[in-house]
Parts: sequence; C-alpha cells; structure tokens
Amino acid sequence: MKSFQESAAALNNTIEAVTPLLLQFSDADAAVRPAPGKWSKKEILGHLMDSACNNHQRFVRAALQGELTFPGYDQERLVELQRFQDLEWKFLIELWVTYNRLLVHVIKNLPASAHQVTCRIGPYKPAALGWIAEDYVEHMKHHLNQVCGRKFESSYSASAY
Repeated sequence: MKSFQESAAALNNTIEAVTPLLLQFSDADAAVRPAPGKWSKKEILGHLMDSACNNHQRFVRAALQGELTFPGYDQERLVELQRFQDLEWKFLIELWVTYNRLLVHVIKNLPASAHQVTCRIGPYKPAALGWIAEDYVEHMKHHLNQVCGRKFESSYSASAY
C-alpha cells in the first residue's frame, strides 16, 4: 500500500499528464456516447467528480474520527440525475482539475496515523484509508483510459470496490 504522499504524487502526475489530452476533445466529441447504455466522455468525467466528492469526505472524516462506515452510491443514477451531458466540456475539465488539485493537497497532508484507519463503504469489505487513497487514483486512471483511449498504468479492479 502506498503512503499518502505517494498517492498524492500519483494523483498530481495523473492530473498533469491527462489535462492536455482532455483539452484535445471538442464539446461535441465529448458528448458522444460510444454505445447505448455507455457513458460519454462528459459523463465519465462527471462520474469522476462524484468519486472525488465522495472520497474527499472519506479522507477527511476518517482521518478526524477514526473508523467509519460510509454509504455506497448508485453511480448510474447520480450521473443521470446531474446531467453532466448538458455541461460544457471545458467547464467539466476545469472543475475536475481544480477539485483534484485540492485532493492532492488533502491527501498529502493526511496524518500518517490515519493510514490504517478502517472504513466500510456500502456493501464492500472494510478497507484502510491508505488503500482508499491509492484506489482513488487507480479508479481514476481506469476511467481516463476510457476517455483518452490511452493506457495509464492502472491496477484498478472494479470488483474490489
């Protein structure tokens, strides 16, 4: 399991590497759904915003309070409800970049004592906060590979979470 500093560095490196790639897509291209029932690039980035918001709360609350149980979330319904498809692509990119830069700062400054704090998320098995921080970046890279059509090395397994 990576340290908080390593996870923060990996997140920062991912932001820096992918931002120019995201900016290459037009708003129209980002709105295309590749197949029925599949998310567009806009919706994938919106899903990553949901992930950022949920994980932000996990990082901070678990570090402050110790072992906690967090609800899971219905990602399909959240993406549908928030209508990311209707937002401008550049706005979504700016939002994603800015929020994740905040998370780099938050993760980097989490106390080492919080690394092994156990969290329960929805129906999944308990996980250490350090693992959640690392998995946050891996999950992001998994989806960015879908958006950019490129391979950012990722060990993410959808079945793990």
